[in-house]
Amino acid sequence: MKLYLDPGHGGSDPGARGNGIVGKEIVLDIARRIRDILTSDYNGVNVKMSRIGDKSVSLEERTNEANSWGADYFLSIHCNAFNGKAQGYEDYIHESLSDSSQTAAYQDVMHEKIIAVNRLRNRGQKKANFHVLRETVMPALLTENGFIDNEHDAALISDPSWRQTVAQGHVNGLASAFNLEPKDDKKNLYKIIAGSFQSKDNAEERVDYLQSKGVEAFVYATMISDERWYRVQAGAFSNRKNATTRLKKVRNAGIKDAYILTEG
Repeated sequence: MKLYLDPGHGGSDPGARGNGIVGKEIVLDIARRIRDILTSDYNGVNVKMSRIGDKSVSLEERTNEANSWGADYFLSIHCNAFNGKAQGYEDYIHESLSDSSQTAAYQDVMHEKIIAVNRLRNRGQKKANFHVLRETVMPALLTENGFIDNEHDAALISDPSWRQTVAQGHVNGLASAFNLEPKDDKKNLYKIIAGSFQSKDNAEERVDYLQSKGVEAFVYATMISDERWYRVQAGAFSNRKNATTRLKKVRNAGIKDAYILTEG
C-alpha cells in the first residue's frame, strides 16, 4: 500500500494559528507520527510525505507528486481555526463523490477510528472542493484535527501524547480500510483499561483524576452484553513489557482494578 501523506501548509504558509500554536508545526508532527507508526508496525506500507520539514510546497506540487508516484491513498492532515468558539474534528472527501463511492467507504472507516480516540467534538463527515481532493487521481481524505484558536481544543493539540493518540487513530483507520498486515512482533495490542462505567460523566471523572496524577487517558464507548459502556484507556502498547510498566503506574495512582486488555 502506497500512502501519500500530506502535512498541510508549511514554509511561508503557517496555516491555522491561535493560543500560541502554529498549525503547520502541529500537522507536521502528527504526520511524522503516522509515518513512524505505519513503518514500524506494518508490513508492505510505503509512505511518501509532501514535506518532512518546514518547507513551502504548492498544492499543485503535492497532487502532481502523489499522482506521478501512483499512490493508493492521499491523506492530508490539517488543524482548524475560526472564531475561538468552534471546536471539534471533521474530515472531507471531494464534493463530486457519492456516498457509495470507494472514497466515501474509506472516509467512513477513517472517521470512525479517529473519532474513537481523539476526544474532540464530532463535527461529522463532509465534502468540499479542496484542491488536494479534486486533483488527486486516487481516493483522498483531508482531516481537520481540532480548532487551534479554541481553548479546549488547543489544550489537547499542544500535548504531544494527544498528537500521538491522534496519529494512532489515523493509523487504525488506514490499517482497517486497507487490511494492513501487522509485523510479526506487532500483532497484539495491549491496552491499559482503568475503569468501565455506564455513565460517561463517571468515566470522564476517572480521566480527570488520572491526568491529575500524570497519566494520560481518554474515554471510548464499547458495547458489552448489548449495553453501552464507557471505558477509560490509559495507554496502548505493542510491547507487553511496556504495557506492564504503564499498568503499574496506573495502579500506583490508586486504580487498583486496572488491567491489560489484549487485542490481536
